[in-house]
Amino acid sequence: MNESEFKIKLSHITGLRSVVLEELERTGFEILEESDESLFVAFSEEIIPEVKHLKSVARAYVVRQGGKLHPTHISNHKSLLGGLIDIVIKNDKEHFKSFRINCAGSESREVKGISKYVHDTYGLEEKEDADLKIHIIKNEDVWEIGVQVTPRPLSVRDYRVVNMSGAMDPTIAYTVNSFCNLETAKSYLNVFSGSGTLPIEAGQVFPNLERLVGFDNDKKHLSLSIQNVKKAGLIKKIQIKEADIFDKPDFGKFDAIASDLPFGMMISKDEDLQKLYKAFVEYCEDKLEPDGRLVVYTSQYELIESILMKSCFRIVRTLQLKFITNANGYLRPKIIVCELKG
Repeated sequence: MNESEFKIKLSHITGLRSVVLEELERTGFEILEESDESLFVAFSEEIIPEVKHLKSVARAYVVRQGGKLHPTHISNHKSLLGGLIDIVIKNDKEHFKSFRINCAGSESREVKGISKYVHDTYGLEEKEDADLKIHIIKNEDVWEIGVQVTPRPLSVRDYRVVNMSGAMDPTIAYTVNSFCNLETAKSYLNVFSGSGTLPIEAGQVFPNLERLVGFDNDKKHLSLSIQNVKKAGLIKKIQIKEADIFDKPDFGKFDAIASDLPFGMMISKDEDLQKLYKAFVEYCEDKLEPDGRLVVYTSQYELIESILMKSCFRIVRTLQLKFITNANGYLRPKIIVCELKG
């Protein structure tokens, strides 16, 4: 098997390219090529465990690319796919019990033959919600066959007890935290803590943080976040409090404040979003240390930006994201990085 034939494909949310590149550079990956939603890095079996720990990447695959890698060719040379499957399931067979092939013409004789090969060779059951995800796709003039390296996307974290509707994508939470200068911070506050994704990601990546606090006024969110914090093994490190932003709860001052601001279905019908965001900004003005950072994430960025412009904060960076929602629409939220004016 010639390892030079293989690549690692890393898919991410559109807009997170710079963050993914920074993480890859820190971990020493050799970047071969890139696109809006994916990066390709040099393959070796030794880096597979490192790939599985990437925080900014949504999905990772081992892939082959070429002009002839169409279903007919693969059906006649099944070892081309077999080589990819062998890499993924090596030393991890117990986590792969089923498979699915994503390919145009899935009912064709060629694709059915490939499916039979996977079933007979690896003893896997073909299922829609499968562990081993295989794709055969064409990008312009180049065919690509690939196998996802983990049964679930990298963005599906083990600490998630339940996937709460509207919960923050962990790769976005990682990105928000990466802009908080947490390498040198000692304290961190998450306002509107929801299911606890932001403080959990902060606690896992930045062990130097001595005080992590999150608060929310929704009892269901609080219960779920505490379950997630326990599952993450951070119950002694992260404090989850019940509090309302309008009551201006006093938990002290913080080196960093981060928030996934409520919007859309996450707010009640009679709630005044402008009033809520204004109260949030005023609260952060009071609770952020002079050299600290405030980082927020919201689709209502025009509203929060207008409030920030009239506040004691200055915006130092923004990042526009784009991804598909469950309703097959597009969401274009922003991450906004702020510092107090000198």
